[in-house]
Parts: sequence; C-alpha cells; structure tokens
Amino acid sequence: MMRLYDAYSSSFTFEVLSGNMVPVENKQHIGVMACYIASAYQRVEEMTGCKFGEGYLHHIFNPHESELELSSEMPGLALTAFKQLQPDKAFEFAAALQNKMMVDGKDLSHDAVYLELAQEFQLDPISFVESLHTEDIRDLAHAEFAMVKQLGITGFPCVLVQTDERKLYMVARGYTHYNDLKLRVDKVIEDYRIANN
Repeated sequence: MMRLYDAYSSSFTFEVLSGNMVPVENKQHIGVMACYIASAYQRVEEMTGCKFGEGYLHHIFNPHESELELSSEMPGLALTAFKQLQPDKAFEFAAALQNKMMVDGKDLSHDAVYLELAQEFQLDPISFVESLHTEDIRDLAHAEFAMVKQLGITGFPCVLVQTDERKLYMVARGYTHYNDLKLRVDKVIEDYRIANN
C-alpha cells in the first residue's frame, strides 16, 4: 500500500478507511486462530515480503500464555482520531498501528499502545488517548465502519479507485501484488481518460 501511495499520491487524493473487520461484539482470543496462523504465516511472508515479528509470533506459538484479544474497534477509533489531527499522515499511522500488533505483538485494545503512537507522531499522548473514548470519535468511526459495509467491502485490505461522484472501482480485495495493483489502477485511469476525451 505504501508503494502505491508513493507512486500516485502526487496525482490522487488517498483516504484510509477502517472496515472494522473484527467488531468488538465478535472479539476473540488469539488462541482461536493461533493454530491456523502458525501453519500459514510463513506462506504470507513469502507472498508479501512482510515479516511477522517475534512479539506477535510469541502469541501464536504460546496462546495459553497470551491475553491478546482481536478486535478492530480501538484501532478504528485511533485511526479516526488521528485523521482529525494529521490526515496527510493517515497511511503512515495505519502502517505503524498494524506494526504494533503484527511485529511488536502489542494488544491494540490497550491505551498504552496509543500513548506510544501519539508520541511517535508528535501528538500530545494524554489528549490523544482521551479522544479515543469520546462520543464524537466513536460516532465518526462507526459512521466510517457503516460506509465501508455499505460499499460492499468484505475482504481486507481493499483498494477502491473513485473517478467521479458516482463511480467506484474495486481494484483489490485481500492481498494483491503491487504490480497487479498498479496495472489495475492504470487501467481505471486510462479508461477514465478515454471516456472523458
């Protein structure tokens, strides 16, 4: 995603949306998925070139020692709050947020993670964490979750390209290699140019 952002950010407006993949009412202990992840993570690393960190893998191979629970609500609230303050850095924040869990093994339901992230992005840590627990941020985040659902997005990550107010093109749902993604984005751009000449 960062490569795509770097390639097109000077020409297009990018927006990062939270899809609330694991709603708080469906939160689950990492042990529920640990066996599957343990058997699949190396394949994911081979496909994507990304590496899971020892902190995260400790939860996977020692779920009986872990208190990690998976839920998307707090990360969604944090992204929403962050976008109110530094919208131009939303991609960087989303990546840092993901790394807190997938590399460092941090539990994203704990305020301590967001204190760290606030410091990393030169925000006032206490004010930022307090904002995550406000009704305004909750309402904004839940409106975004609802919009993602209304768009029919069920796989994550997902990339949409919007060419005008009424036209959205889904160019990726789930992991997509950068070269394939770039080809799809370029095709949408070219089709749009042809249609509007």
